[in-house]
Amino acid sequence: MPAERVAIVTGSSQGIGAAVVERLARDGFAVTVNYAGDEAPARALAERITAAGGRAIAIRADVGDPAAIARLFDETEQAFGGVDALVNNAGIMTLSPIAQTDDAVFDRHIAVNLKGVFNGLREGARRIREGGRIVNFSSSVVGLYQPTYGVYAATKAGVEAMTHILAKELGPKRITVNAVAPGPVATRLFLDGKTAEQVAAVTTMIPLGRLGEPADIAAAIAFLVGPDGGWVNGQVLRANGGAV
Repeated sequence: MPAERVAIVTGSSQGIGAAVVERLARDGFAVTVNYAGDEAPARALAERITAAGGRAIAIRADVGDPAAIARLFDETEQAFGGVDALVNNAGIMTLSPIAQTDDAVFDRHIAVNLKGVFNGLREGARRIREGGRIVNFSSSVVGLYQPTYGVYAATKAGVEAMTHILAKELGPKRITVNAVAPGPVATRLFLDGKTAEQVAAVTTMIPLGRLGEPADIAAAIAFLVGPDGGWVNGQVLRANGGAV
């Protein structure tokens, strides 16, 4: 890899994605903060990293749009000279029993969680420099299989399948492809719509006795994209405190 490594993190203006960006910047990566809607938090994050002596830019791109993903890579290459790591973090989660899930919810999950990752993988496979890293986001719901998670879990199972296959396809370029599958993490994505009793019930499922924090997941990502993770390839790392 070049002296300065460059990482794109999709959906990274807040939550786990923002924690990943901050960790990779501390580890010496130049980072692209990707966002689809609200520009302000993405710009603020990039400015904080720059003020601390790092290199960061914020780029708007809808991961479900192949042309937008190509532009995300274009602008990152123009700013930093190339791309060494891609973290496919962007995702959505709307829960309902399968019998009560409408077509719009299903189609949106496919567009963001599955097609969005595919778009990143396809572009990354073509453009990430030799010896680079790709990390996808799955979820520990693939394994837990709770009611109401049917569509969400199905998209993440598809992400895991593509992870295993692309790892074999990119082996000749020494690019590793792995996935991290978080358990419950104390972010808005998980907490919104849940009562305190529901959160407590989920927490009791975790042997370590607490919800994950974004920094816990960022540490797993940092390992996989860093020098110590180079021999880990085609794997799904469940970062969930032992829930499954």
